Amino acid sequence: MPLHMERIAWMPSPPLAPDDGPIDIEHLQRMTLGDAGLEREVLAMFSAQAVHLADALASLPADAGALAHTLKGSARAIGAVGVAEAAARLETLIRNGGDQSDALAELSDAVVQARLAVDAILRRS
Repeated sequence: MPLHMERIAWMPSPPLAPDDGPIDIEHLQRMTLGDAGLEREVLAMFSAQAVHLADALASLPADAGALAHTLKGSARAIGAVGVAEAAARLETLIRNGGDQSDALAELSDAVVQARLAVDAILRRS
């Protein structure tokens, strides 16, 4: 029995996990137990802390590893996955040695994207 094959136009597959932007809203809601006021409070705190830590990390001070670790934990807590991943890469490079300039730029971009998302969320609520 011959196998009939047709040419089918390529179509991209959907992502395995939804990409809802820089902040995983479902994670944030779980972490704040659905309390919208607490959600706004932790988002505002994260936004301010992320700017402070990213600015401090730009000069790679002696405690840069600890600062990156702190930012990673804060980002994970609110569902800022991109920031957490970028901070983790920077933390690893600081610990193991290596060129940190690309990781710093990636972290800076991730913080900007997360803060834009946080600002949009806070404006809506």
